[in-house]
Amino acid sequence: MKKYPVYSVENFSCNDIHREFYVNTFKEHLKSHSFVEEPHRHDSYLMVFFMNGSGIHEVDFDRFEIKKGSLFVLQPGQMHHWSLSEDIEGFVIIFSQELYNLYFGQKNINDYSFYHSIHNRPEMLFETVEIPKILPYFNLLIEENNKRNNLQLDKMLNLLDCIHIEISRKYEEAYSHKTHSYNIKINAFEKLLEEHFKEEKLPSFYADKLSITLKHLNRICNEILQKTATEVIMDRVILEIKRMLTDKQLAVNEVASAIGYDDYSYFSRVFKKQTGVSPTAFREFKN
Repeated sequence: MKKYPVYSVENFSCNDIHREFYVNTFKEHLKSHSFVEEPHRHDSYLMVFFMNGSGIHEVDFDRFEIKKGSLFVLQPGQMHHWSLSEDIEGFVIIFSQELYNLYFGQKNINDYSFYHSIHNRPEMLFETVEIPKILPYFNLLIEENNKRNNLQLDKMLNLLDCIHIEISRKYEEAYSHKTHSYNIKINAFEKLLEEHFKEEKLPSFYADKLSITLKHLNRICNEILQKTATEVIMDRVILEIKRMLTDKQLAVNEVASAIGYDDYSYFSRVFKKQTGVSPTAFREFKN
């Protein structure tokens, strides 16, 4: 039974000084890491910025067309793979949450809302006129990485943060809910959901935890996400089921149990209602 791997930064970086921080041009990256074209996950954060070429990047079962200026930001645990043209060019950055948070202290990587999985796509397109705002930081990262200067890691982490700031500015312009008054509650809902979705699937549980009424939680979800709280919860449950079925570590009935469904028949009906196919058929299709 095939098992899809989970890669750490150390799988890519051979630099003992920067074991939790990897940066490379895309062409050089593929020379020694061609295995990443197969479906896999990372236990760290991943950023990919494409500057030339084309292809398809599939992230958690959503397909995105790669264009010049396509920038992808992935959280730990997201499953992805790509099919790329021969002339692909760009940059790859992989870094651990621990390294980033430890260095910046009061600033946390999760403060950047474009990483939040509930209401954001992993892709952002920088138009031709916008690319000069962010490209120099990638070039400087590559340049600094190829040297052995004093305070090298400090400079590289600050360049990484400059990239995050430029992404955040573009994100704020594109998505008005960044400063929405409901944004704090949505983020708190997401955090609770990540902790409890395998055991708790009723929206009333999350409303109670957030100290708000179920009606208000639905209002927030509808305003920000155009979904009910139940739909948000079910989206997260189905995503995890898809990941586990694709990963093939467990038998289908074991996936049901692991995700909190003791009744396999009910689990199968729920999955088919949401996806149109049975869990077994989904796994066979992804094989």
